[in-house]
Formats: sequence, structure tokens, C-alpha cells
Amino acid sequence: MCSAMMAFSWQGALLLILAAVVAVYADMQLECWPDSVRLTWAESRSQADTSLFRLGNCLPTSVTATEAVFTVYFSDCNFRTMVTGDKLMYTNDLTYMSSTDSHIDPFTHSVFCTYERPKDWSPLLYEPVFHTYSQGALVFSMVLMNGNFSGPAKSTSFLLGSLIPIIATVEEKGHHPLLLLIEECVASTTPELQPESNLYPIITNKGCFVDSKLSRSKFEPRQKTSEIRLSLQAFKFALGEKVFIHCKLVAYDPINIDATKKTCHYVNHGWELLDNPAYSDLCHCCDTSCKSRRMRSIAPGMLGKVQKTVVGPLVINDVNS
Repeated sequence: MCSAMMAFSWQGALLLILAAVVAVYADMQLECWPDSVRLTWAESRSQADTSLFRLGNCLPTSVTATEAVFTVYFSDCNFRTMVTGDKLMYTNDLTYMSSTDSHIDPFTHSVFCTYERPKDWSPLLYEPVFHTYSQGALVFSMVLMNGNFSGPAKSTSFLLGSLIPIIATVEEKGHHPLLLLIEECVASTTPELQPESNLYPIITNKGCFVDSKLSRSKFEPRQKTSEIRLSLQAFKFALGEKVFIHCKLVAYDPINIDATKKTCHYVNHGWELLDNPAYSDLCHCCDTSCKSRRMRSIAPGMLGKVQKTVVGPLVINDVNS
């Protein structure tokens, strides 16, 4: 079963959370330090290749036949940072990548280190936005922006009915040009989606911006294929509370769009395809069900063509309250 070593005290308190159900054939130990972490995964299955473990985008610091050890700084490995009240949280994902001849399926476990927020701590310009980790040659991110998309938002508070500018990008690192899509987005009051979470649908049905049918929300014209901008009208959901927007970003070959690989919003009484309105018939399924197809790999054996990201927390306030 999962076990965790007692973490060192920093700024008076440290809360260690392991958000994973670890099977009986493995043991994970986690030590959270002020600016770094040590994670040890002990694997009893002889078929497992411990060199295939990744913490974010980092390789193990050391491996044996039965253990993978990571000793890394929070500034490395694409750790995500979030501030909630008086808590400062660093999160990442431990992933087993598997191989073509492996008898063990790929799996992922979330890792959390949560501290009391230091009084003198202030976020970087892009905080408190989650940035997803990279897989292979691709790095995905999603950021709250200012009104003209020229830089990050200076505030995460929005009035009901105002527009919330958001930009999603994929950094291709020498890869051939890819088309970035948003398959789905929901708003929640929790940084992690739970079965009991109260949700507000924003984008559903493989790229249908359903909120645009009810509001002024819309996709903005593309500046490049590896980027997508949306203006989301602040909606009546959890007013005055912290809201997190959970999205699934997907990168595809631009020539292979279809009813399951699209970016559709509702414009002038009808669904319109952002990238080529002449092919807006691809959006007709937005009012019914867009059938899913098996995703074509971007490159053989490469993971990371699909990434989940979270933007937030942000707060929507009613001007009359």
C-alpha cells in the first residue's frame, strides 16, 4: 500500500497528500522539502522497467531493478503551483510510460506537496495558472490573459457578464506544425474534479463551445495553428467563490480534422467552424452527439498529444451583490 515518509517542517507546517490508490505490489515514499522533493517508487513486479517512470517530464535521478528515485526541485519537471487561501501547493504526476512489449499498462499517480503559504510569498506573473507537463516533444499550457491578449491577466476577479480572455498553446519543439484544439472544458469549484463536483459545461461534444449558444462567449480568430484563444463570458456559477476551469487540450495534424476534431462556436443563429466556416457542417453534431473515433498518433510511441490543464482559481462577482 501507499506510504509516505514524514515530511520536514517548513514555515511552521507541512501537509503531505498522496492522491492515488497504489496497488499492493508497489510502494511510494515522498519527502517534501522547502524547494524540492524526493520520491521513491518501489516496484515488486519483475516485468516493470523502472527506467520508464517519469515525474512530470523528468527521468529518474537513479534506478535499480526494483526502484525509481527522483530528487528534483519544484522549479524543474514542470511542477504546477497553486495558491488556495493560506496554502501553497506543488503538484505533479508520476507516470509509467510502459513499452510495446510490456505486460504492464501505462498508469499515472498524482503527487502533492502542500505548505502553509509564507507571508512574504507572492506569485509569478503567470500564477495562479496551472501549466501541464510535457510529454515527448510537446508542451501544453493554458493561461488567463488581459483584454487584448497581449499579456497575462493582472487580476483573476471578473464581473458577471464580462469577458474572460483565455489562451491555450502547444509548444512544438521542432515538431511539424500541429493544430491545437480544445475537446472539452468544464468549470468547477474544486482544483481536482471529483464525482460529487458541481460542474458548469463550457466546451463539450469534441470541441463544441456550448456556452457560446447561451452567451457572448466565442473563439477568437486564430493567430497560428498551435494556439487557440477564447473569450468566455463570465457565467452565473458559484458567484463569489473560487472557480477552476478544467480543459482537455488536443494536438492533431491540421489536415485530419473531422466531426471529432474541430473547433465550433455558435454565431448568428448557427454553429460555425472556427478554422474554415465553409466546412461548418462538421459542427452539425454539436446539438446531438459527435461520435468519437480512435485518435491517430502524432508520432509513433509518443505520449502527450492529449493534455488536461486547469486554469484558476478565478472569482466571478455579481455587480449587484
